[in-house]
Amino acid sequence: MPIPLDTALAEVRELVLGPTLTRAVAAGRRRGSTPAVSRAELRPVAIKGVRRLQIVTDDGNRPYTRNVTEGEAATAVDALLAEPFGNWHVETETATVQVRITKKGDAQVHRSGAPQARTPQQHDRAKQWLLDPGDPLFDVIGGNAAKRRQVDAFLRALAATLPDELPSPLRVVDLGCGNAYLTFAAYRYLSDRTPVRVVGVDVREDQRVRNSAVAEQLGCAEEVRFVAGTIEDAVVDEAPDLVLALHACDTATDQALARAVRWNARWVLAAPCCHHDIAAQLKGRAAPPPYAEITRNAILRERFSDVLTDSLRSSLLRLHGYKVDVVEFVDSQHTPRNLLLRARRTGATATDAHRDEYATLTREWGVTPALEKLLVSSRQR
Repeated sequence: MPIPLDTALAEVRELVLGPTLTRAVAAGRRRGSTPAVSRAELRPVAIKGVRRLQIVTDDGNRPYTRNVTEGEAATAVDALLAEPFGNWHVETETATVQVRITKKGDAQVHRSGAPQARTPQQHDRAKQWLLDPGDPLFDVIGGNAAKRRQVDAFLRALAATLPDELPSPLRVVDLGCGNAYLTFAAYRYLSDRTPVRVVGVDVREDQRVRNSAVAEQLGCAEEVRFVAGTIEDAVVDEAPDLVLALHACDTATDQALARAVRWNARWVLAAPCCHHDIAAQLKGRAAPPPYAEITRNAILRERFSDVLTDSLRSSLLRLHGYKVDVVEFVDSQHTPRNLLLRARRTGATATDAHRDEYATLTREWGVTPALEKLLVSSRQR
């Protein structure tokens, strides 16, 4: 039997703001009206032990997440209740209430027992996101789903690289940081584990100014600073523990890896981009038999040069005392540049077999990697 809409929405409000809420969803639209967002989902979360109400709204293009305090929750919920949603579905620890608004503007209400075994209300995002989608960082860089996936993929690779016990402070340098959204993501994630000092390096002065302003906006300008300069020569006061080089173009990745080796950085994460150097060397000579077909066609030569370049980089890092894993950074459906070199310094001495393998590979293909030249040059300084 229909009941007045105000009565039904008052019940929804009480349940959503009550202590036993597990989840609430508003969706659909009423006859002749369209809400400002197509869907809203609310759930209680605990961030660093403090209760918040998480509100995720979707405007049809992307979801937007915010975590409001208990004092702000009533105003936020009242604003959603004022929207002309066609349905409300509310789950608490003891009951489920479904409200459907009829064509006449009344409410049909159905009540039942609690849903079976919903997950607990913890929200430090170990199970889904390593960086809370409601983090202020996403207000600055944009919080669309693709960017959150890339940030999360990067942070998971970072988490898999680092040990449980970290230096205090952990010194991080991001070489070729660009607009620095992954630099800030690394800081936000790592600062929950240990004190962190971050330096972002980019050749463009306008990027330094822009990124420094973002650091001020996020309240971390003391811990995250930016310098303008080349990857090889930018002034970094302290040798870092962790070096990042994410999508530095062509031999800029080699420059970053060489500098990380010179610093004896304990950990290195590099996502290469644009492999022109080795491709140009392959184009100028015949492939060793029986591999001529691999480099005869330009598209195959380009793809093979990508693989050869990163194989040689990985080999050189091993020769300089690093254990190297090559993993997928983000799914290839999002970007074809999805490879990540993940290196950890062990100090192990290279074996004769490793040296012979590298020497044979470069001799047979007639190439000299940029990273080899840079490492030789650094030894001569």
